Amino acid sequence: MEELQKRLQETLKVLTPQELSSFRIILKTVDEEPRVSPLQLELQGQTVSGLASLLAKHYYLPAAPRVLTKVLKRLHRADLLPRWQSDPTADSPVIPRKILKRSFDCVESELDCYDLSGKRKAFLMCVKKDRPGSDQDIQRMGHWLHQCQFESTLCIDPDKKELMDKLTSFRDGLNEMKDEIGCCVVTLMSHGEKGFIKMKDGARVSLEDVFEMFNNKNCPGLHEKPKIFIIQACRGEKRDNGIETDDEPMQLDDISEKRRLPTFSDYFIIYPTQADHVALRHSRTGSVMIEKMIDVYKQYGNKWHIVDFFTKVNNRVVRAEFYIHEEPIKVSLVMESTLTRFVYF
Repeated sequence: MEELQKRLQETLKVLTPQELSSFRIILKTVDEEPRVSPLQLELQGQTVSGLASLLAKHYYLPAAPRVLTKVLKRLHRADLLPRWQSDPTADSPVIPRKILKRSFDCVESELDCYDLSGKRKAFLMCVKKDRPGSDQDIQRMGHWLHQCQFESTLCIDPDKKELMDKLTSFRDGLNEMKDEIGCCVVTLMSHGEKGFIKMKDGARVSLEDVFEMFNNKNCPGLHEKPKIFIIQACRGEKRDNGIETDDEPMQLDDISEKRRLPTFSDYFIIYPTQADHVALRHSRTGSVMIEKMIDVYKQYGNKWHIVDFFTKVNNRVVRAEFYIHEEPIKVSLVMESTLTRFVYF
């Protein structure tokens, strides 16, 4: 038992404070008898050593590795699974994934992670007409969503009515789902202007109308679930030519009582450019933001909170060289968030 406890502690030490918080929440629901009670977790599982001891004493072998494997899968820490899918007492090191360290990794945070163990649903719309490079965007976004375990609904070259009908059907499906929902991603790729996206016939669709469809009033199925909107469209006609510089480049707990929520909460919206400005899309390689998203994902995977992920993407977008009629154009991504927890896909 001492050896098992030691190995458990080695694995738990790799988890961030946010992941440990989610670990305790998930552990309460694991279908392995006898279940660890909330009281046991409160009294014994608030530290890494205490949690390791609780798991070792409560489940023994072979149940403890089996329980740990179930929780790690729901945490999406597949990098730690090989250690427990072989001999759990073998003398082999735990090799964690590389995580960017930040100050809050060293102390307990009041925030924890959204539980994304339920179904992950995505809506992917793209206007291809007069947008060369769109096929590459569709392929890249589809692959990224699949890798992040989303079930996608495609909507290609719709008119305004078709888009709103399909979005309504998608939203209603979320509300009617009997299975637990983990997260929703809505990706809209088209021409656009300030506050609107344009359909293949030039008809305008208000982004505010789209966002409102998924708020807490209209989409109760997504209460306290992250709603991610990825908008790849111009927001105006302004062009930022950039400036020359001499600087060197910088490399859930269950709550039974009724509570009130703001009408809009748990949103994360990413725009490809500043307000009133054009977005960047290459006729051969597709949209710059989508391209950089995939580059960052290929290099780092799902190791970061979504805000950190898009901060890294923005770092590459800002450095991208792009020209329109031989004039240099620079853009910066814009993030808007009402998230209340961390999002790790």
